Amino acid sequence: MWYEGLLGLTAWQTVLATLILTQITIVSVTVYLHRHSAHNSVDLHPALAHFFRFWLWLTTGMITKEWTAVHRKHHAKCETEEDPHSPVKKGLKTVFWSGAELYKAGATEETLKRYGQRTPEDWLERNLYAPYNWIGITVMAVIDLLLFGAKGITVWAVQMMWIPFFAAGVINGIAHFFGYRNFECTDNARNISPWGFFIGGEELHNNHHTYPHSPKLSVKPWEFDIGWMWIKIFEFLRLAKAKPVGPIAHQVPGKALLDMDTLMAIANNRFQVMVQYRKKVLAPLLNERKLQLPPEERTLLQKVRKLMYREESLIHPQEHHRLQEVLAKHETLQMIYQKSKELQAIWKRQPGMQYQDKVAALREWCHQAEQSGVRHLEEFAAWLKSFSLVPAPAVAR
Repeated sequence: MWYEGLLGLTAWQTVLATLILTQITIVSVTVYLHRHSAHNSVDLHPALAHFFRFWLWLTTGMITKEWTAVHRKHHAKCETEEDPHSPVKKGLKTVFWSGAELYKAGATEETLKRYGQRTPEDWLERNLYAPYNWIGITVMAVIDLLLFGAKGITVWAVQMMWIPFFAAGVINGIAHFFGYRNFECTDNARNISPWGFFIGGEELHNNHHTYPHSPKLSVKPWEFDIGWMWIKIFEFLRLAKAKPVGPIAHQVPGKALLDMDTLMAIANNRFQVMVQYRKKVLAPLLNERKLQLPPEERTLLQKVRKLMYREESLIHPQEHHRLQEVLAKHETLQMIYQKSKELQAIWKRQPGMQYQDKVAALREWCHQAEQSGVRHLEEFAAWLKSFSLVPAPAVAR
């Protein structure tokens, strides 16, 4: 019958078809818009890039330049008043339910001019995709009605809501509010789930904000990024090429000379270095000290344990006060906490500080660590000295 559409699918078959269609849209967003256009971490064959652009025109009406520019500004101004969609500043409810509207409002002329470089400006973009983005979603509605019949209205509605809800709402909202953190980057980004297969791997948001130019969003062995799986499939088909991001740092057994290569290696690997500081210094000392305390003080120490690991700018003033009260009672803990802040300060940008000055500061940090009398800190200083840059590959003659 005509109301069953050309495909004549059952209800369950229609649900499956809808999920397939929405997943194509998710792949278009994560591979084309996000990793290729916004972060330039993947090169795509022109035919594949245009397919994604055409598909997004049909299923979302999004304009590549607008999405790319707003996303780049989000990274540049993350968790500040200028962030186009920070739930920390605008509230989780606003970002969750009005994420698409925030993207639209953020696509100002100034934002497009500053952050919209290297986006399509061909004839189709100028004369069809950008000025008539509403035509695409209208065409999609007609196609859905023809293929699915009366159920096509529901299929189309799901397609239209999918990206505004999951990408703009869930990723930009929930992923800056709830979840776990592998790395203490300077914003509140979190991994929603270690298995990123429902929203294209974008669930691994903390990993992405830590390494925004990496084409692969999974970091830990147990994490899965389905977007990376699609990139590898496209590479096999010679339709894509992921850009390498490392490793640029490695360790040389027995190396004890702290030089410029050491500084560059740990600066480029700084988030992993601080994870190791937590594991090699903070955690064992906290565990040792906890065993020496009466039960009531153990409970208090346990409450501030995570605060000692957290990025300092993200600690609430009330929590910061509680942390300082506990540290004031434990001289060794206060010292190793302060050493972690001093280490991070070395590779942060400081006006007028030259690389030679930073090398000298790192040497002094290691010297103080070695003289601290704290075994874990001494061993960590030796571990730091073993870092170096990965040698450039030899050029064949």
